[in-house]
Amino acid sequence: MGIDDVRARLELLRIEHRDLDSAIGSLADVSAADQLQLARLKKRKLRLRDEIAVLEDQLIPDIIA
Repeated sequence: MGIDDVRARLELLRIEHRDLDSAIGSLADVSAADQLQLARLKKRKLRLRDEIAVLEDQLIPDIIA
């Protein structure tokens, strides 16, 4: 996977992460929110955050101190 591929994937993940954040906020505002659906969205958002962190680490060169 080249740097451009990593950057493109990273951008897609960030967009999905933001969309999930909005969906979670909207669902949480509803008093009769489906707690199972809310939990699934939050779990997906955490997995995205972890994948974003891995991809960001790939873009940052290792620095030997």
